[in-house]
Amino acid sequence: MEWSDLQLETLAVRAGQERSQFGEHAEALYLTSSFVFKSAAQAAARFSGEEEGNVYARFSNPTVSMFQQRLAALEGAEDCVATSSGMSAIMALCLAHLKAGDHIVASNGLFGATLQLFGNILSRCGITCTTVPQTDAAAWEAAIRPETKLFFLETPSNPLTQVADVRTLSGIAHKHGILVAVDNCFCTPILQRPLELGADLVVHSATKYLDGQGRVLGGAVCGPKKLTEEVFKYLRTAGPTLSAFNAWVLLKGLETLKLRIEAQSASALELATWLEAHPQVERVFYPGLASHPQHDLAMSQQKAGGAIVSFQVKGGKEAAWKVVDHCQLLSITANLGDTKTTITHPATTTHGRISPEARAAAGISDGLLRIAVGLEAVQDIQADLTRGLVAG
Repeated sequence: MEWSDLQLETLAVRAGQERSQFGEHAEALYLTSSFVFKSAAQAAARFSGEEEGNVYARFSNPTVSMFQQRLAALEGAEDCVATSSGMSAIMALCLAHLKAGDHIVASNGLFGATLQLFGNILSRCGITCTTVPQTDAAAWEAAIRPETKLFFLETPSNPLTQVADVRTLSGIAHKHGILVAVDNCFCTPILQRPLELGADLVVHSATKYLDGQGRVLGGAVCGPKKLTEEVFKYLRTAGPTLSAFNAWVLLKGLETLKLRIEAQSASALELATWLEAHPQVERVFYPGLASHPQHDLAMSQQKAGGAIVSFQVKGGKEAAWKVVDHCQLLSITANLGDTKTTITHPATTTHGRISPEARAAAGISDGLLRIAVGLEAVQDIQADLTRGLVAG
């Protein structure tokens, strides 16, 4: 049996499981920092890589390996390297494939922490970044320099759900010998598989939908072995390691991923449609709506619109904060991907550390709110938002 022959819901439950001699049905949790060898010769062979097997939990653990194999199967990837968080996954990807003097082209609508990483941290290593509009393929090509080595995109973007044309941008990048990495956090492999669209690498904040219940941090990089091997080398030395416990929790999260994503996406579309008709709402950003500028593109790349709905209220920051402060059900937190619906004001939270000019360029206004739709009844989410929208 080949994993490629199985459907996504089967892979989410079965892929990657390795049973010990005890024959456990559920995946085992291996809480150990190191592993014992049968002899000095075996220890030497394991450390040199001549023999496969676990050595030290900084870079090898059976529970983490099971999570890596399962996520790789879901993404249709040859390999996966798990990390301690989504941001550490992006850092590992970049430092594994870039060096001083190299250049990144990225969307100006990336998550705020990613923009901070590219602009303030990698720049200290001599790696520069040019940001361009997510949807302007000509701008991506115009930004290419001889030293450009990576296109980094997040589609749909956070928080405006702008959709990048992965096929077109991959074609442009590959023509110039440039790698393409896609942050697939919002869609997950249930709704979108970037490698099938031409991307070279996929990155995840497993903290979000892969866990799905807001319990643990985790990250991952998926792709062909020749590219992930470089990420593994970085991980082995630098140590942004996913813990065995977190990997075990994430394995359980993956088992319900398809059920959650499909249900949350359906609720998000219903909520977005309701918000679009609300008199206190100026604009709704959701790829599943026909009014979304990249709706047709989104539906050609994604199986559904996803569970993130952003909307702009009339009255700017004051009105937006009133909506947040009047919520009695929704969780006021910047995390997303949870079974519990969350609400945040991006301009003062997720994108609060970037400059006002950068926020304006990304289209993030003071009146913008982002909702990550959970599994509550849509009518209850609407009622909770109505309190603040009326007050605004």
